[in-house]
Amino acid sequence: MNPISTLINKIHENDLWDEEITLKRNEYLKVKGSIDTNLYFVKSGSLRIFVIDAAEEHTIRFGYKNNLIAALDSFLNGKPSELYIQALKKTVIKSIRKQKYANFIESSAEHKKLWLAILESFVLQQMERERDILTSSPLERYQRVLQRSPQLFQEIPNKYIASYLRMTPETLSRIKKS
Repeated sequence: MNPISTLINKIHENDLWDEEITLKRNEYLKVKGSIDTNLYFVKSGSLRIFVIDAAEEHTIRFGYKNNLIAALDSFLNGKPSELYIQALKKTVIKSIRKQKYANFIESSAEHKKLWLAILESFVLQQMERERDILTSSPLERYQRVLQRSPQLFQEIPNKYIASYLRMTPETLSRIKKS
């Protein structure tokens, strides 16, 4: 059982989506300093979540078809976030407001259990990613991401994958060729 798929199906079944949004290539869903407490379902296309530090972009996460995506810090605490969310190509998403989502999660023990499983999985993924960035070689980081998310390499341009893996696009290109 995939908790994300199960949760998405339940939201669909209960017709809880507030709106459908179409973003053009390179259009921003969220910019630094804004508050965004919505949760999004990626119907088609792809997005990236990133921060800018000293004029350098650092990609943190991607969202593509059938994924949930959010500015998680802003979603959880209702405060402005340093995160940007940008469409990498034409993207269609559905949104649900936090309060409506919270009411849905609180409506049953099963929903709470799904949400907890999703959050636990996310925390473990983030811990693994941090460990990889701190202790693994570029080749090892590439291999792990390829094993975990092969779809990433079909959906996302190499320059953003390189940023996500904390390497230059040239290094990623060399690794892919070898």
